[in-house]
Amino acid sequence: MNFLENSLAGFLNALEHALDAEDLARRRGLLQRLDPRIKVAGIAGLVIAAAMARRLWVIAAIFAVALLLAAASRISPILLARRVWIPVLFFTGIIALPAPFVIPGRIVWTFPWLGWAVTAQGLKSAAFLVSRVETAATLSVLLILSTPWNAVLKALRMLRVPVVVVVILGMAYRYIFLLLDNARDMLESRRSRMMGEMSGPDYRRMATASVGVLMSRSLQLGGDVYSAMLARGFQGEVYVLEDFRTAAFDWVMLSVFAALAAAAIYYGR
Repeated sequence: MNFLENSLAGFLNALEHALDAEDLARRRGLLQRLDPRIKVAGIAGLVIAAAMARRLWVIAAIFAVALLLAAASRISPILLARRVWIPVLFFTGIIALPAPFVIPGRIVWTFPWLGWAVTAQGLKSAAFLVSRVETAATLSVLLILSTPWNAVLKALRMLRVPVVVVVILGMAYRYIFLLLDNARDMLESRRSRMMGEMSGPDYRRMATASVGVLMSRSLQLGGDVYSAMLARGFQGEVYVLEDFRTAAFDWVMLSVFAALAAAAIYYGR
């Protein structure tokens, strides 16, 4: 596949991921039936507990809770592995890779011929970094996959998150898919007019020109949308018509989340 086909496949894959998330949010599962405010507060507490924990087994226990929540919410572990665990392990692993060699401590192994020493303290630091990021990312993705995006934004606003942050998140989410759709149309239009193969320099010039056109369109669209919002009375606050209702089960789950977070903070000291 050439550059255009690879780019188009990536855009379509991103759009399919968004559609999958909307489908998961409509399923009948544990997290799907909870009040979004309860989910945001409870999962935020677990993420904070994982970040504060100083014991690996406590982080592993929080990760196990995340797996149980995923199973109860009918979210496949294969999906989590493909979208969270493998990418996070790859990027975080690159960051944590030097730790076993540069952090001083008790040497547990030495690379033959190279003489590089691996320390126990360095391995522990790398394990903490990877496990914390994996756990926090898993919990965050569970929240996004089990909750419509508008409900997440409204829950954040009702929990007193600044309106500027909520508006930026909401507009960015919409603009991402709009720009992806525009980029896909541009690439399909370009490919339909190609009669033969292009050289490497021609591909790079075409890609640079496409990026410039897309940026120009996004800036123009941003100004037009903001003007339209002001003309319709926008004053900084975003309103969602959906009303949240907190049932007894929601309060029970909030108590469970609070108890788990408190226990993790206490035992992870």
